[in-house]
Amino acid sequence: MTLTRLVAMLAIASIIPGPLAAQHLTLGEALARAESGAYANRIAAGAADAQAATALGAYRGILPSLRVEAGFVRTTDPTGVFGTTLRQRAITPADFDPARLNYPEATDNRVAALVVEQPLLNADAWVGRHAGAAATAAARASAEWTRTGTRTDVIRAYFGATLANEKRGTLDAAERAARAHVARARALADTGLVTRSDALLAEVRAGEVAASRLEAAGDADHAVRALALLLGDPQDRPALPVALPDADAIRALVAADTATLATAVQGEARADVRAAERALEASRADAWRAKAAYLPRLNGFARYDWNDPTGLFRNVKSWTVGVMATWSPFAGASELSDLRATAARERSAAAQRDAAVGQAELELERTRTGLQVALAQLDIAERAVAQATEAHRIVALKYDGGLATISELLEASAMETRSRLGASAARYRLLVSAAERRQALGADPAFLNTLTTP
Repeated sequence: MTLTRLVAMLAIASIIPGPLAAQHLTLGEALARAESGAYANRIAAGAADAQAATALGAYRGILPSLRVEAGFVRTTDPTGVFGTTLRQRAITPADFDPARLNYPEATDNRVAALVVEQPLLNADAWVGRHAGAAATAAARASAEWTRTGTRTDVIRAYFGATLANEKRGTLDAAERAARAHVARARALADTGLVTRSDALLAEVRAGEVAASRLEAAGDADHAVRALALLLGDPQDRPALPVALPDADAIRALVAADTATLATAVQGEARADVRAAERALEASRADAWRAKAAYLPRLNGFARYDWNDPTGLFRNVKSWTVGVMATWSPFAGASELSDLRATAARERSAAAQRDAAVGQAELELERTRTGLQVALAQLDIAERAVAQATEAHRIVALKYDGGLATISELLEASAMETRSRLGASAARYRLLVSAAERRQALGADPAFLNTLTTP
């Protein structure tokens, strides 16, 4: 068995899961967990719900209100006693006695009432209702953009952790190959075909690979922890695939998606741009609300009252209806403060909307270029693997024939390992670039969950 075949078999063995291996977490499962468990999603959803609840406050000046009143009064005030007795419908001729009017005895009254108040014309409330609805739409769109960003982060973290596993597997195979080089060099040194320095150099190289493997193992563990934190469960340690999806499968999915995506999302604004536009709409409506506060208000009311010395809601009820108009042209400069504050917020929202549009255009161009570069880098990386593998094979044959030094053999082996690691990294960059491109277009990056991993 040649050295090249041995290395290939070791590499394959390192990435094939055993029959008793635990079922690994799929990308689709990770995305589903993050949808409801990711901290960023939960924070954004809470903020959107809070804004929706705040927007309901404008209905205070639009919808009717019902109030129930109950109370107890005891008084010796002459006016109060006479009025209370009259409300209780208990007035007699004796109550008009001047002495009794001037010096009445204490009178008890239990008061109960049902009151309905109906706003009739509150312009600031109606404009505020529109401002609240627009602000709620902005918060919902912002939460949607947060969820999209979280999906991209999950894809980045999931495949990053998988890349770390693949790197560890590649370095496992490289370490075994390095140990095989050590054994070969020692055997040849024992026969006198090479010097003892060959075995020592091979030992040094094996130690370097072992150190890199330990670092890769640490990186893989950290990547799993980071993914668990992103999914909202820091204590979880999900089992992940040992290798990234096949390069041809990634190319095929990206090519098909690129061909249809541009037309599928044409004319649809990204969620962050929609959020900025709705926020600007809300700030403009809020500025109009501040101006509408100068307009008169018209409100109606109706009430039933019960007055009785012994109990609540007893005796004959009385009713009252009315309409009240109010106008406050000046209220201590509070309206002026509100006008200036809302105008400033409108200018700020306009700048934020322009910034969001500009950022979206920049990301569209950046991700378009990034996807093209990632595709080209993967092609180059795969050619490098083929070339480095063949070079390693040739140098191994030359070393066996005494035509190459151990340094050349070790360098060829290291070059093959680096090329394989580079190819893994290139597949990861393509996966992330495809997800970022989707996000930049305002589409769902979760389309990558159709890829299968070992």
